[in-house]
Formats: sequence, structure tokens, C-alpha cells
Amino acid sequence: MIKENLIQYFEDSIRLNWDRKALSNYNGNTLLYKDVAEKIARYHILFEKAGIKKGDKIALTGKNSAEWAINFLATIGYGAVAVPILPDFKAKDISNIVTHSDSKLLFVSDFIWPNIKAEEFESLGAIFSLESLALITDNIGNYQKIIDELDTVYLSKYPDGLKASEFQLIKTSNDNLAEISYTSGTTGFSKGVMLSHNSLAANLRFARNNMPINAGDSILSFLPLGHSYGLAFELLFPFSLGCHITFLTKIPSPQVIMKAFSEIKPNLILSVPLIIEKIFKNQIVPQISKPAMKFLLRIPIINGLIYNKILVKLTAVFGGNFRELVIGGAAFCPKAETFFKRIGFPFAIGYGMTECGPLVSYASWTEFRPGAVGKPVDTLEVRIDSSDQINKIGEIQMKGENIMNGYYKNEEATKASFTDDGWLKSGDLGHLDKDGFIYIKGRNNNMLLGSSGQNIYPEEIESTLTDIPYVLDSLVIMRNKKLIALIYPNLDQARLDKLTPDELERIIKRSRKVVNKHLPAYMQLSEIVIREKEFEKTPKQSIKRYLYQED
Repeated sequence: MIKENLIQYFEDSIRLNWDRKALSNYNGNTLLYKDVAEKIARYHILFEKAGIKKGDKIALTGKNSAEWAINFLATIGYGAVAVPILPDFKAKDISNIVTHSDSKLLFVSDFIWPNIKAEEFESLGAIFSLESLALITDNIGNYQKIIDELDTVYLSKYPDGLKASEFQLIKTSNDNLAEISYTSGTTGFSKGVMLSHNSLAANLRFARNNMPINAGDSILSFLPLGHSYGLAFELLFPFSLGCHITFLTKIPSPQVIMKAFSEIKPNLILSVPLIIEKIFKNQIVPQISKPAMKFLLRIPIINGLIYNKILVKLTAVFGGNFRELVIGGAAFCPKAETFFKRIGFPFAIGYGMTECGPLVSYASWTEFRPGAVGKPVDTLEVRIDSSDQINKIGEIQMKGENIMNGYYKNEEATKASFTDDGWLKSGDLGHLDKDGFIYIKGRNNNMLLGSSGQNIYPEEIESTLTDIPYVLDSLVIMRNKKLIALIYPNLDQARLDKLTPDELERIIKRSRKVVNKHLPAYMQLSEIVIREKEFEKTPKQSIKRYLYQED
């Protein structure tokens, strides 16, 4: 267990940054750290009067917002266990998670509540509006009185207003449970990842020591807070330093995000590859693909001037004020990775999983190695389950401070996720280099078996497909012992280039021969199939592969 305490991080930050900007909703009001402290104090009065005890579960669901952040901080700062639920889960999934987690209270965004049936939540004490704290459902009968008296109790406790010296969170040991993060809401598939205060504190300690932001810096939060990546690095980490976090309360399309970047000018950016790849394909690829530009890029000195001009423009797209852009959550397009490195764009690659709270590895942009996802963080050991960790691919396994406590009320799944000697199985396949950098080849359960018994990692083929013009998403499957690529095209770009549907299909299908030139014989594509509908995706924007294996 590490010596740094998670709750102490937040208590110290609030006290030290009392008059700094803390949380804002995009185009909304801004709360100072002292305002956050006051709201947390009110939550704690509510919890106390409601009989909430240390270790009790409190669920919340809603889109990213200051209200979401305060609820989460108030919950773990009381010693209770937060149960964040992704807002795009179905009403039945939310009900399943609330029931399975044994939550005592639920805080729900106003836009979600109309889709929920109150009778499915009879196990709860009460349900509140996340935005206003208005009581929605009271299954016990005394919560309205608690809400009505909240202001009176607060004023009697702090008659002269809450002072920085008076603000306190409930002291909680790092070995206590902080949150239960659900990877699915479906009955039979619900796995609640139990993350301790120690796991989150280890993630924060590493980020504070290795990622370039300081008190007073600006952060734009657009990754889902209900997911461990967004929660740890767009809320908990910057909040612990005294940063000003703005929550993008709109759907994070590239256009919306780019507008927000230009207004907020964040000092550190965290993103999943999909957003960055769309900006790369729409903003850069059309420029560098022109015949005249291709010719100029082959001329020394001139190409340096062009790359520098592109770097300036690309930096401006992201607000022009960031020190580093951290990419994680899925594989990054090799072509974009190579180009960004060539022009000196300050991006870093990280790798993680919910069960590690989430960080496993990271390397700053100055330490970048092509194809790698960084080196293990200082609180984890990483090994490859193979006879030769450098030259032979095997499952990536971890042990250390970040590791989950297990899956809530699921001993069978917990046991299956660890080796006999206590290492967490990631399900990812890869290898190390001599300096300990991690290289991921694909998912264990995604691996396909070639006709002659070769191991085929569809992600490797898909990374090549992303370089094809007009390909937005791709998925490689095995059908009748042949490799088929399912392609969802970039329809917006095709319209801009005035392509007919037939022309678009011909361009994409012709590229199969080009792709096959870069692949060994056993990985050759037999066919490309164009899809009319987008692939269904997880909250991390990864394609739900299991839906298409029998396509």
C-alpha cells in the first residue's frame, strides 16, 4: 500500500486552492474550490441524516458535469462507495447495477429519470436529482424532511460560512473500497470492478509525478466520467492539483470538441484515438495527399518548412496551449502516429484497463517509441506469459498497487481473472522490448486461427485498413475460413469529394490489393464488405466485436 492517501489529496487541494476556479459546465457557471467544499459539506449532512455509513454504496448516473464530479467526491470523501453508471446504459441496465451493487441511494440526471420506472428501485432508500438534489422517489418516507432542513442544519453548523481551515473530509484508509465500476449492465454479464482508495491514489501519484499540469491550469473533460480513464485523468488527477476543469456537456463530436478547445485552451488533453484520428483524417490527410504536396514533401528543407506549418496549424486546432496530448483506451492508427512523431507533435501513448484503475503503462512524448504503449507505471510489475517476453507473444499480466480487489459478488469471475500465483490477466496479447516498453498485438479472445494454424491478430490488419482513403471504421472477421474486412466508410469526406456511392465502393474495394501487399500470405484479405450502418460501440468507442463475428 502506498503512503499517499487519496482523500488527503482532495482535502489538501480544496484547502490550498480555496479561491481558485474549480469546476465549470461548458457555457455554464463556474464554481470555485470553496464552492465545491460547501456543496460537499451539504452532501455530508444529507448522508449523515439519511443514516449512510462508511462502506455503503451510492449510485450516480448522468453525463459529465460539475454536479456529477461533486457527487462522486462527496461520496468517497464520506467513506461511502461510489457506483458510477454510464448514462448511455439502458434503464433496465441501470436498475440491474443499482440492485447488484446494493446501493442505498441513487442520484440521477434529469434527462435520464423519465426513462426509468420507479418500481424497479424499491431496494433503494431514495432517488435524487443529480442537478438539483430534489427528491424524486422516497421509499422510506423521511427524506423530504431531510432535504427541507438541509439549509438550516448547514447554517447552524457553519454560522459564519465554511472556512478553509474548517473543511474536512472523512479520513479513510487506502485499503477501503472507493468505487465499483461496472463494465456492463446486462444481467448475467454485470461485473463490478472493485477499486480501492489505494488503486486510485496510485494512479494519481503517478500522474502528478509524470504528467505536465499545475495548479490553476485548464482541463477540458469530454471522456465519460463513468469510465475509469475519464474519471482518473480528467477529474481526480487535475482536481487533486487545483486545476480548473470544464465539463463538455454536449455530445463530443470532433466539431464540438475543436470549438471547445479553441475557447478553453486546455493545458493537458486526454483522448481516445477515435477523436484524434478523425481530426487527422479530416484536417491533415486531404492536405498531404495532394500530388503537388506529395512532391514537395520529398524535397529536403522544404518538407521541414511544410511540416512545421502543419504542426502550428494542428496545435491551434487543440487550443494552442497544451503541453501534451495523452492518447489511450484503444489502439492508435499507425499512420497518424508516424506523422505526428515526424512533425514533432507532443503526444503520449498510455495503456490501461478498468481493473487497474486504469493506468498500466505510459511514456511521455519525449520518450515515445513507435508501436509501443509506454513503460509500466511505478506501482505495477508487468510480465508476458511466454517463454521469451521479448521475442514471443503472450498475455500481458500485472501485479501491484493499482490492481482491483476483484469483481463485486462474483468470486468465480474474480478467480478466473487471476493466475494461480496472483497476477491479473489482462486478456491482451503482446511483448516487451529490452527496455521494458510494452507492445500490444491484440486481444486474446479476438485472435483468429489461420487455415494452417497460424495465429492472426485482426487488430494488425485493421490498423493497416485505417490508412485507406474513406475508411472510417473497420473490423476483420473469419468467414468460411477466409478473412473478411467489414468497412464503414467516411461518408462525410466522400460527400465533400462529391463521390457517388458506387465510386466510393470501388475505391475502397480496390484498396484490398494494396493492403495485401503489406500482409503475409496467411493474413491476406479475401474480401472487403461495405457496411451501410455504423458499428455498435462501447463507451470507450471500441467496436462490440461479438455482435459481428457471425456477420
